[in-house]
Amino acid sequence: MRILVAGVPGLLSDDLIPILRTRHEVVPCSLPDLDITDREAVLNTIPHMLPDLVINCAGYTNVDGAETHFEEARRVNALGARHLALSCRDRDIPLLHISTDYVFDGQSVIPYQPGDTPRPLNAYGRTKWEGEGLVTGLLEKYFIVRTSSLYGKNGPNFVRAILNKAQGGKPFSVVADQVMSPTWAVNLSRGILVLIESEKYGTYHLTDRTDGGVSWYDFARAILKAIGSKLELLPITAGELKRPAIRPAYSVLDTRQLTSAVGFQPLFWREALQEFISSLSAEDKTP
Repeated sequence: MRILVAGVPGLLSDDLIPILRTRHEVVPCSLPDLDITDREAVLNTIPHMLPDLVINCAGYTNVDGAETHFEEARRVNALGARHLALSCRDRDIPLLHISTDYVFDGQSVIPYQPGDTPRPLNAYGRTKWEGEGLVTGLLEKYFIVRTSSLYGKNGPNFVRAILNKAQGGKPFSVVADQVMSPTWAVNLSRGILVLIESEKYGTYHLTDRTDGGVSWYDFARAILKAIGSKLELLPITAGELKRPAIRPAYSVLDTRQLTSAVGFQPLFWREALQEFISSLSAEDKTP
C-alpha cells in the first residue's frame, strides 16, 4: 500500500512512519509539500501523489493557544481535515484522521466509548470535533482515531517535560485531579498499522491501556520512578494552575472496541512507559 502521511515532522509521524515502512510504501509530506489549510493545494497535490490511503497527522495542538487563536486552530483541525476528505472522496481513497479525548466534557465516571456524544469544553476540542464531523460527513471510507496525552521520542510532550524537570533537581507540582490515558506514539502507531490493514472503517479509541485511567500526578510519579529519581513531587489542582483552556476532569478512552474489531491489544501504560524510557539515551534519562 502507498500511504501519504500529512504532518511531517511531528510527534506522531516521527514514530509512525518507520512502523508503516516495515510493510508499506510511505510518502511523507511536510508543510512545504502539503499545506492542508490550502484547499487548492490539497486538491492539486494529492492526485499527483497517487496514494492508496491518506493519514492526517497534522494538527494545531496548542490547547491553551487555541483559546485566543481559534480561527488558526480551526483552519488546521477542521478545514484542513475537510480539504483532505474532499480530495480523498474525489479519488475514493480512505482517510485516517487523528482526533482527541478533548472532544469529551469529562463528566463521565467510566471510560468513553467511541459512540458517546462529544461535548468539548475548550476551543481545541471544538475544532477537533468539527474536523471529525467534516470527515465523516464527506467519506464512507474513513478511520477516526481518537487518542490522548501523546508522548514520543520527538516533539514537546509530558514525559519529556518531566524528564527535564528531574534534571533540574528541584521539587515541582503536577495536576492530580485530571485523569486520562497516556499514549506512547509507538503503541499508537502499531495500532494504526493493524487498523488500516483491516479496512474496518469507523471511529476508534486508541491509547495505552490503563484499566480506568491515570492522573497526571500519578503518571509523573511513574516517570520519576522509571529513571530512579527520588525528586519530590507535589500534587496541585487544575484550578490552581489557572490555564486559559478548561480540561476535562476525566477523559479516559475505552479501547476495547478497537481490540474487538481488529485484534490489537494496546500495551499497558506502565509497560509502554518502561519501553520508552529504555529506548532513551543515558543522558536523556539521568535524573
